[in-house]
Amino acid sequence: MHHLSEHPNVVRIRGAYEDALFVHLVMELCAGGELFDRIVAKGHYSERAAAQLIRTIVGVVEGCHSLGVMHRDLKPENFLFASTAEDAPLKATDFGLSVFYKPGDKFADVVGSPYYVAPEVLLKCYGPEADVWSAGVILYILLCGVPPFWAESETGIFKQVLRGKLDLETEPWPSISDSAKDLVRKMLIRDPTKRETAHEVLCHPWIVDDSVAPDKPIDSAVLSRLKHFSAMNKLKKMKLRF
Repeated sequence: MHHLSEHPNVVRIRGAYEDALFVHLVMELCAGGELFDRIVAKGHYSERAAAQLIRTIVGVVEGCHSLGVMHRDLKPENFLFASTAEDAPLKATDFGLSVFYKPGDKFADVVGSPYYVAPEVLLKCYGPEADVWSAGVILYILLCGVPPFWAESETGIFKQVLRGKLDLETEPWPSISDSAKDLVRKMLIRDPTKRETAHEVLCHPWIVDDSVAPDKPIDSAVLSRLKHFSAMNKLKKMKLRF
């Protein structure tokens, strides 16, 4: 975290202190809440807003990768707003599963969260491309309100991640721009060698050119699905804690 601390969209670590029982990490306070909660509370939401959020998220991924760090647990809950202000920066948090890597390194430990885990992670041979897949899943959810690969059980989700068909046909996809769909496809290619790098994603017209992503409101059903998906995740967390 000290290594990444200059990045404007990475939560700062203020210090680490140790007593007889614990190591205490003092982190920058992010009082603006989680990514999805802010979107749902705002109400007005468009492709352009989604493009700006993904630009920040993939910007963090590129920043990490350029410093030889793989996050390995990118998900919406790990992106918090610094404050409740309208223009508050979005910050990546929770680097508990992050690792340093060198070009060509491959990892085998299966880590991450079911909906966001890349297929090559499940196959136990992966590199930094796995972070781009997770960001692609976040983009898919930002545009339609549900994850691209889902099932009732964890095993079912993993099966879908490995072999499920990417749905870009049913509602609301017909009303989403071709450019957005093109980027989703490029980030969710199962073969990591063919997947876009974080830098390539940031050069995509949908991200670069503000006029490509339309500013018209996205279907309200997307917001209600997003709300439902977010609430379901919170419920799961409470159950696990209990």
